[in-house]
Amino acid sequence: MVHKMMKRVLVIDDEVNLVSLVKAYLEKDGYQVFTAADGLEGLLTYHRARPDLIILDRMMPEMDGIEFLRQLRKESNTPVIFLTARVEEEDRVLGLELGADDYLVKPFFPRELISRVRAVLRREMKKEDSIPVLSGCGITMNETSHSVTVDGAFIDLTPSEFDLLKTLLANPGKTISRLDLLEAVQGTRYDGYERTIDLHIKNLRAKLAQVNPLEYIITVYGVGYRFRREGE
Repeated sequence: MVHKMMKRVLVIDDEVNLVSLVKAYLEKDGYQVFTAADGLEGLLTYHRARPDLIILDRMMPEMDGIEFLRQLRKESNTPVIFLTARVEEEDRVLGLELGADDYLVKPFFPRELISRVRAVLRREMKKEDSIPVLSGCGITMNETSHSVTVDGAFIDLTPSEFDLLKTLLANPGKTISRLDLLEAVQGTRYDGYERTIDLHIKNLRAKLAQVNPLEYIITVYGVGYRFRREGE
């Protein structure tokens, strides 16, 4: 469990009791935990602690989770698990569009959150063992520098978008189901979160289209997605 002791998690939430509970569960699982009560304090703590993962609440005073995420993504791709008490889908959609890697709706079981934390960090660790460079149809991905170019132009991707594109680019022409993509991106196969993949695909397509309108990712209706073959 030594590797977990080195992992730092920042919890940003204004619910004192919830923060205490989450902190206790995380520390029991071997993580070093930092906390903040709002987005402004969260940014300061982020720069001081440089966490490996952030657990972020949606509704907070001073600076809410949405604005914090906007500010964070200007400088960092640190994985974020988004918490929201709201049931409206647009809240979850907005969080994912801004670069959150996963989300949980309050109330939730602490064990479920811990499971998500493990999955996200496990996915990050796997990057070290993956193929360092992938390319196809004018796209080049460098695993070491975590950079992506389209026709030579750099584009910024969230960690989830990067992993999603990597999985598709590594299997050109092969249709990959939403559940398989979900496992590759979030480390889980829970079908209740398949919609998350559609949102990430939408965001990824938009970023690729800013450089080249070519349809890189093709929808296979009722199944999933595939990356186009060279010359297709």
